[in-house]
Amino acid sequence: LAPLVVLATTAHNGVMLAAAVTLLLVPSRVLACLLSRLFPLNSENPTPEELQKKLLPRALVYSLSASVVYLAAYPILNAMFGTSLLTLGIYLPLLVVEPLLTYRFGRVQETLHKAVSKGLRITVGYALLLVLLGCVREWLAAGTMFGVVVSRPVLPMASMPAGGFIVLGVLCAVWRALAARRKAYLVREARSLVDVHAQKEADGEQ
Repeated sequence: LAPLVVLATTAHNGVMLAAAVTLLLVPSRVLACLLSRLFPLNSENPTPEELQKKLLPRALVYSLSASVVYLAAYPILNAMFGTSLLTLGIYLPLLVVEPLLTYRFGRVQETLHKAVSKGLRITVGYALLLVLLGCVREWLAAGTMFGVVVSRPVLPMASMPAGGFIVLGVLCAVWRALAARRKAYLVREARSLVDVHAQKEADGEQ
């Protein structure tokens, strides 16, 4: 949550963070997937002895591989954003221990295809959330969007971490409500199709 609530205070910051996540997440996930095969977890419920023996090396593999990818990605980010990148401070290098990158080390070994596909989906979702949250918070706090005035400030505290938690909570609530409505709609459609199919079968038997 740190990049979201602390740094994604403007649309520009959101774009910089999204670019960083895009460059980091999939390559580091693929690299860690390949390297972690040196310490495989072959069962869904490994024994405590196996966990003790393999979790620490796997944790180091995931963090160090993300660090290597970060060293390669930073010059690209610097060329894209220049000194603006300094506004992200220590939170940019802290992305190498972002849970999105490291939480998998205690799980069963990923396949390369799964690492790429899940990495791409998470990257797209997280990057969109960073940009959206940055835009909303900038508009609420300053009444601007990418520095262009669009209205009067609505909620100045949106630029603070506390305001970030509030805005993020509201966005999550809206998303969950929309997802629930979508799920309910799909369930109704599926039931209606089943009813129609059952009615046709009954008519055919008659």
